[in-house]
Amino acid sequence: MSKLSETLKDIRRRVDDMLDKLLPLPVGPEKQVVEAMRYATIGGGKALRPFLLMMTASMFGVSKEDSLRVATALEMLHSYSLIHDDLPCMDNDDLRRGKASCHKKFDEATAILAGDGLLTRAFEIIGSEKSWVDPVVRCELVVALANAAGFHGMVGGQMLDLLAEKEEIDLPLTEVIRLEGMKTGRLLIFACEAGAILGKASFEERQALKTYASDLGLAFQITDDILDIEGTVEKVGKTLRKDVKANKATYVSLVGVDAAKQKAKELIQHAIDALAPFEERALPLKELALFILTRDH
Repeated sequence: MSKLSETLKDIRRRVDDMLDKLLPLPVGPEKQVVEAMRYATIGGGKALRPFLLMMTASMFGVSKEDSLRVATALEMLHSYSLIHDDLPCMDNDDLRRGKASCHKKFDEATAILAGDGLLTRAFEIIGSEKSWVDPVVRCELVVALANAAGFHGMVGGQMLDLLAEKEEIDLPLTEVIRLEGMKTGRLLIFACEAGAILGKASFEERQALKTYASDLGLAFQITDDILDIEGTVEKVGKTLRKDVKANKATYVSLVGVDAAKQKAKELIQHAIDALAPFEERALPLKELALFILTRDH
């Protein structure tokens, strides 16, 4: 097992343990929504966003223990987006992370509420003194996450995606890149940005990390689109070939698989180059970039 795999598994375990603590089951009948929240978050996914946040924070002297609550809040918000993305009115997926989507395991109303619960709980955690003592840092994190998750970022990207799928707008390549940067890239950028905020990094250091994360985000989405064509359900853990069947505009559909793979390589190299000022401190981020390029799930 590689060092990166070990670290990813360690962070996944830490985040799961923290999720278990931060999402206790209530006694009353409202526990169903918390059960759905736990179902959609604990034990699923690669924890890439917590990894980026915690590894970036560690570059500036912040321990994993100190950044864990913020990283867990980010995982909650990411999981909320997956729950809502899978709904019949959105991407209509029955499979997520190798198991039934939240609305299939429970029902649509419970899934919507579970997503709402995770979104609001994420901000509650980040705003808490237990997560970080300095109120200025907490406020900066809240504003940055709201901007990344809202209509300037993830929500806006999902709207563009839905309109394009319904053929209400015809997206050229530049708009597809903007869409994917909003829907996928912005939370990855926030992950690095949050680590830098916790570590009180300089403006120049933050800009370098944003460049890295922006290129990483687009490369991640391109490889995701390639996996939708070349991957297997067993490894990817979600329904495949949906974009092709829906005639959906993606980077891959517009330029072809070979050109998309070449673009992903260029983006990953540019992302790694952006980390040069950090030298050996950024080794985990470099390893993750290379993993994104070669991943099969």
